[in-house]
Amino acid sequence: MQFKTISMIGLGYIGLPTAAVFASRKIKVIGVDVNQNAVDTINRGEIHIIEPDLDMVVHAAVVEGYLRATTVPEPADAFLIAVPTPFKGDNHDPDLRYIESASKSIASVLKKGDLVILESTSPVGATEQMAEWLAEARPDLTFPQTHGEDSDIRVAHCPERVLPGHVLRELVQNDRVVGGMTPKCSAAACALYKTFVEGECVVTNARTAEMCKLTENSFRDVNIAFANELSIICDKLNIDVWELVELANRHPRVNILQPGPGVGGHCIAVDPWFIVSSAPEEARLITVARQVNDNKPAWVVGKVVEAINEILLSDKCKKVEDIVISCFGLAFKANIDDLRESPAVNIVKKIQLINRGKTTVVEPNISELPGVLDQCELVDIQEGAKADVIVELVDHNQFKVCGAPAGKIISTRGLWR
Repeated sequence: MQFKTISMIGLGYIGLPTAAVFASRKIKVIGVDVNQNAVDTINRGEIHIIEPDLDMVVHAAVVEGYLRATTVPEPADAFLIAVPTPFKGDNHDPDLRYIESASKSIASVLKKGDLVILESTSPVGATEQMAEWLAEARPDLTFPQTHGEDSDIRVAHCPERVLPGHVLRELVQNDRVVGGMTPKCSAAACALYKTFVEGECVVTNARTAEMCKLTENSFRDVNIAFANELSIICDKLNIDVWELVELANRHPRVNILQPGPGVGGHCIAVDPWFIVSSAPEEARLITVARQVNDNKPAWVVGKVVEAINEILLSDKCKKVEDIVISCFGLAFKANIDDLRESPAVNIVKKIQLINRGKTTVVEPNISELPGVLDQCELVDIQEGAKADVIVELVDHNQFKVCGAPAGKIISTRGLWR
């Protein structure tokens, strides 16, 4: 099976690297995104996100004519959908509107023999729902849910499972879970990914593939929750949690993760709720883990309040309006610019509301603060280190080499403990 043209719907942190890797294999790729600025940036051979080496791959692909971006879908042989799956309101119910919009946008350009793959992390059943939306929009074509192996259009789910900061390498080297709605759908998807994937393409059905991604990130979330809860217990008992974890991990069958300020990103902080939404009565441990991690930012803010009070008690001449708090790091993990679902952003947002003095932020990977932090000032490391209270939220490499600041430090990543 040959794929002369591939369409990537969504050119974000997953879609753009995936499009670039396909294009690097001399396959024509049409990237589609609703963000005109992203489209224009890519067409100049530049990138709008931070990911090591991606700029070089995209530039080469655009210059050589294998990658082009647009806001409107065009005909292709395979369509890969990598769009966000946010929540509906505060109940953590999955919102499939972006998948629905993407599905309907490509429906008009589908032709017999095309392959449609949902890469977006999704609740169980989303791929089948996508196929229904496509069928409603194109009654002249047949789909797997009604015609099985004889369908005109092949449909599959293949979740991304890469680590930000290492996306290009992991796209190629990691195994891929491929869940087709029929065996022929899986075979077509495997043929497409083997264009660049050096790992194994492991075949299953669409529902299991959806659940696999959710399970992987729920497993990590539960383990992080244990570490975060342990850090709170150790703080109460006056124990260095990082020393404790290091000692406990010397046991040959123990591997405790490192605690932090919470859990962020577009996967671990989100995916477990998709399982909970599907089976709320059964997913008890997953629910509690999410609650532990979601509540960790409030605990960190509480430690900031304690630090302010300690300073005021020790220095009677100090006024609350004079206290400067500097927060080191906003990204949801080290050495990236991605602020999605970042607990650090949540923490800083709350600090700016309770702090009557100046609140500064040190984040070397961004050039301006998000709008929700309108009462903060973005400063460099040297300026941030002058603060009375230092809140260490992300262990960026730049922070590791600068040495511990002199102020009162609240360490959530163990960098300046």
